Amino acid sequence: MEFFRIHKDIPFMKHALVFNVISLITFLLAVFFLATKGLHFSVEFTGGTLMEVSYSEPPALEKLRDALTKEGYPDAQVQNFGSARDVLIRLPNREGVETGKVSEKVMASLAAVEGPKAEMRRVEFVGPQVGKELASDGAMALLLVIGGIVLYLAMRFEWRFAVSAIIANLHDVVIILGFFALFQWEFSLPVLAATLAVLGYSVNESVVVFDRVRETFKKKRGLTTPQVLDHAITSTISRTIITHGSTQIMVLSMLLFGGETLYYFSLALTIGICFGIYSSVLVASPLVMWLGVSREQFMQVKKEKQEAVV
Repeated sequence: MEFFRIHKDIPFMKHALVFNVISLITFLLAVFFLATKGLHFSVEFTGGTLMEVSYSEPPALEKLRDALTKEGYPDAQVQNFGSARDVLIRLPNREGVETGKVSEKVMASLAAVEGPKAEMRRVEFVGPQVGKELASDGAMALLLVIGGIVLYLAMRFEWRFAVSAIIANLHDVVIILGFFALFQWEFSLPVLAATLAVLGYSVNESVVVFDRVRETFKKKRGLTTPQVLDHAITSTISRTIITHGSTQIMVLSMLLFGGETLYYFSLALTIGICFGIYSSVLVASPLVMWLGVSREQFMQVKKEKQEAVV
């Protein structure tokens, strides 16, 4: 921690307007891509067939994808899971094809591929109705998490802090979804889990900064509100560097070496961590300042407690 300690406060609030204009433009772009392109939902949400097959030796996934493309499944997803010999295949629904015959056709296509032969392990069909229920349940989970965060922040801090933190956190979520809409990356259940994790991760950083803001207001009487915010951010920046740096190293290892199964999960976390740092420090804090937080609000609480004791 001492290695990263900065002895002079960095004037973040001096550039608060610039930071928030950049943030607003990014947010509006994300909303635009969500509205125009939408999310590319996975089989779990849209419905389809999930198959698990195993091989005696690791197969060439590209050959399997080519075989399924020739069979009429250009959108088929083929990836390893567990080990290099186990393969998970996701197939979207096709009109005019009976669900029960899909696995038979796929196994026939895989059998024609040169190399080790596939052995069926499991077949699971996800109907469109189930996919809609998963999508609605996922949206409800997101709303419940947001509601829980708002309630927690409102109980722990003054309402200005709660409003600022939740705006910053929603900013992170919308930008993650905007990236997935822009590049049409697959939005699956693991990506939804990563989005929920980013919400909790971002609010933790906001709480750390806000705790230091409250502490600085009470201890340092000669500072203005922007100076208090600058001091709070600068004094916690060593923690931010170490915490987010170590977390990003772990997530980056999953992104580079986790294979296709963990790729979009870790990609969503990477985007969330990067923008989470930005929003928690450079979006939430200026919002608190513009909402009118001041030392008198904390001193008034202290005075009321003293009067109650008397």
